[in-house]
Amino acid sequence: MIVAYGVANLLQSVAAARTTVHHTFDPGLLLRLAGHRTYLVGLACQVAGFVLAFLSRRDLPLFLVQASVAAGLGVTALLGVVLLKWRLPVAEVALLVLLFAGITALVLAARPAPSKALGTGGIVALLLALAVIAVLGFFAVRLHGAPGSVALGSLAGLAFSAAAVAARPLASAPGWDAFLGDPLLYLLVGHSVVGQLLLGLAMQRGSTTAAVAAMDAAGAVPAAIVGLLLLNDKIWPGREWLAGIGFLVTLAAVVGLTRYAEPQHHHAVARETTRAVVGPRPPLVPQPAAAGCEVATAGGSGDPLTQAASTGLRRPTTRS
Repeated sequence: MIVAYGVANLLQSVAAARTTVHHTFDPGLLLRLAGHRTYLVGLACQVAGFVLAFLSRRDLPLFLVQASVAAGLGVTALLGVVLLKWRLPVAEVALLVLLFAGITALVLAARPAPSKALGTGGIVALLLALAVIAVLGFFAVRLHGAPGSVALGSLAGLAFSAAAVAARPLASAPGWDAFLGDPLLYLLVGHSVVGQLLLGLAMQRGSTTAAVAAMDAAGAVPAAIVGLLLLNDKIWPGREWLAGIGFLVTLAAVVGLTRYAEPQHHHAVARETTRAVVGPRPPLVPQPAAAGCEVATAGGSGDPLTQAASTGLRRPTTRS
């Protein structure tokens, strides 16, 4: 599950960086991303991770499952270093070690137990949460750079957190009829689609690790609280301190990764654009004058670069 989510984050971030940046809360972004084979492979990995996480939520507490999903960020960072030549600061490496230690503590503290049913009030709350997250996403999409990446990633985390809350009791459905007829299934799908859209928008605006870390940080706490209070999540007696320390260390590591992450894809785009703009100017090739036109000169208003700027033309840039 951890590896599947880590690979999914990496592949989806590559596809998001190659897609035109969206400044509106447009579901059409998912269709454009689906045009990239890289995104589809990443989506398949995310679906595999989702299925494994869904099955895990049948008996395992949400604070463990959600923290394990967050650990996929470490896999994303390591794969980025190996495959895309990302550079990780020493502080970020230390945070990845802390992330692994926190997950280990949670594994030792978590006690398997079946979920309690979520009543009508809980279903209504999940429906309202879906509407609120969508409205906030409509406004957050106007933010640019790191603030936009963190804001949209946080909203994606809240959506995925609500999906996890819906999945915990849904995984205990006695049969297919009860499973397909449960409103939690459709709330799970709705929150997942909104979360996926918000995550794609977040990855377009900044660092992959910043977007994913913000998503995991915002998604871990609400699910853990709801699970412990309402869904019968259990901790082994005498290990409450271990669960608390493990959860705090995991959350701190994820938040810390948001602070130290760099916008890897966008730095590459900036380097390419800089080389295209500040490189040596090509020599002007004399062209025969057309009727009614002046011959272009390097210093006059007929400079081809000046003409290109005045007519709105520009050199094409590629997205990495």
